[in-house]
Amino acid sequence: METFFYIVPSIMIAVMLFLAYKTLGRTRQVRAAWDSGVTAEGRCLRTYTHTSGGGGDTSVSTTLHHVYEFTTRDGRAYRFDEGGGPGTVIEGDIVTVFYAPDHPEGATAHRPSRGRLAAGTGCLLGFFAVFIFFCVVAMVAAHTFFSEPGGLLP
Repeated sequence: METFFYIVPSIMIAVMLFLAYKTLGRTRQVRAAWDSGVTAEGRCLRTYTHTSGGGGDTSVSTTLHHVYEFTTRDGRAYRFDEGGGPGTVIEGDIVTVFYAPDHPEGATAHRPSRGRLAAGTGCLLGFFAVFIFFCVVAMVAAHTFFSEPGGLLP
């Protein structure tokens, strides 16, 4: 029983660390694309929404996604899906795509906004840190409860 209170928070911490790693990786890709100064003309192939949440008392969250296609300067075609784009871009629209020549798969159609990117990344990392903190507190509380006299363990 006691191991349950160590294993579950440990798994949750591992998931949060993985998500933080992925968040920082995407932030680095977007910054590299903006910093490279290389752009290409891209086309919006498709738009769709992704809905999450809902059910019971949970609120629904909807994110607008765009699928873009562009051709690099060396003639290779790339297609990518990006969430959180502007609602004014519709299928068939021409957009400016920013990409790093050595990693065109990390392209973005978002306009450079370093402050907004930093704020969004910081908020996500802050959330992950608070979540991890509460997992550690839960593990310490479980350890204290199970190891003190009169607890569940003899």
